[in-house]
Amino acid sequence: MPVMPTVLADAKNLISDLIARYRSRVDYLAIRLEDSEGTSILLRGDKVETLSEGMSIGGQVRACYKGGWGFASFNHLATLSDRVEEAIAAARIVGDEETTLAPIKAVQTVCQLPLTGTDPRKIPLSEKKALCDRYNEILKQVDPRITTTSVRYGDSTQRIIIATSEGTLIEQSWVDMEMRFSATARNGDVVQTGRETTGSRKAYEDLTNLDEQVRTAAQRALDALYMPPVRGGTYTVVIDPVLTGLFVHEAFGHLSEADMAYENPDILEVMSMGRQFGPESLQIFDGAAPLGHRGSYFYDDEGTPATTTQLIKNGILVGRLHSRETAGKLEETPTGNARCLNYHYPPIVRMTNTWIERGTTPVEDLFKGIKEGVYAKNWLGGMTNGEMFTFSAGEAWMIRDGKIAEPVRDVTLSGNVFKTLADIEAIGNDFHWDESGGCGKGSQSGLPVGCGGPSLRIRDIVVGGEA
Repeated sequence: MPVMPTVLADAKNLISDLIARYRSRVDYLAIRLEDSEGTSILLRGDKVETLSEGMSIGGQVRACYKGGWGFASFNHLATLSDRVEEAIAAARIVGDEETTLAPIKAVQTVCQLPLTGTDPRKIPLSEKKALCDRYNEILKQVDPRITTTSVRYGDSTQRIIIATSEGTLIEQSWVDMEMRFSATARNGDVVQTGRETTGSRKAYEDLTNLDEQVRTAAQRALDALYMPPVRGGTYTVVIDPVLTGLFVHEAFGHLSEADMAYENPDILEVMSMGRQFGPESLQIFDGAAPLGHRGSYFYDDEGTPATTTQLIKNGILVGRLHSRETAGKLEETPTGNARCLNYHYPPIVRMTNTWIERGTTPVEDLFKGIKEGVYAKNWLGGMTNGEMFTFSAGEAWMIRDGKIAEPVRDVTLSGNVFKTLADIEAIGNDFHWDESGGCGKGSQSGLPVGCGGPSLRIRDIVVGGEA
């Protein structure tokens, strides 16, 4: 790592000079530099599809003039002044109203997200590959009916410098790691898949002791071959904390991103402050301020400090997530949620760590009084479209007379997010953080996020399966 710090140190002076030179031509100017390195490994069955280590240095310029934005990205520092001129020219062509950016304090600081264990850059590529091989063998050895397996490993280290015409100069760095496993089992025409994903911003060790998790992914695929499909219908459902985290992120969190509301009057009307969405016991938060999660940081990509934002308080909508522009236009306070995947993209409003607060109902009591229902755990996949969602559960059981009964497969849960929030009957006293999330929005997919929550009991959920 000897070369990068000097490149970025020299670059700091360069970008400060450029901002001083050009700031008078626009209302706002920001330059973001990024130096990143990472590893990517993908094994499919017996084949190594990807095995690479890479480094990149690049950056972006954002200029705003009379409300119009210009954007340019680059990976040669020598061309930076040309890119600044391009961004300014683009902003001046489209700007025709006024620039509204909610104010923040200018900050000069250097900060690093702390690791609690080994930095993955200290681990040789051969050792990371051996780890993937080991997990792949575990998947394959569960049973001959496992027909395909895949193991994915990725780590990335990013150092970011943000400088703005308002006097902000922030250097921030972090390390992010992720592993994904899947196994597909086949018996005649029946095909079932088991998946596990995990991630960390803390230590390489968080990825090295997953044998049991990997084995259960393959075992779930195998077990599902012989389970009956769930009978489709409307049920009272109990979901585990992992599905709660997925639900709060996918179904509710995206609607809380203020650019969605600000660009869509219908959503703005639905997501009106003070509206009752769920029971009094329901509290929902998002924020990068809690340390140690995959959506955690000190400053967002506009230099706004990380916060914790309460979105729903006692069942009532009280907050939303902002960039400086959406906060300015909606006359609210910036929340530090402007994030970009990397220097190729401008920051947009994104979730960080999103969670439902722990409740008071003992988990075993969530099942009481359910004559026939479904208990769903873990996730295989999910999608949302506005306020409608569909999720498929990683594993599921019928609930009969208040007890967990036979396992079933092909369980999808779907509904309207607002109706579903209103139909929450009880909130468990357990809680789990899921660090497996890679969120997609716009064309920026795979942004690390954290999700969390307790088990929930929800009435009238449409469960798809065999009619």
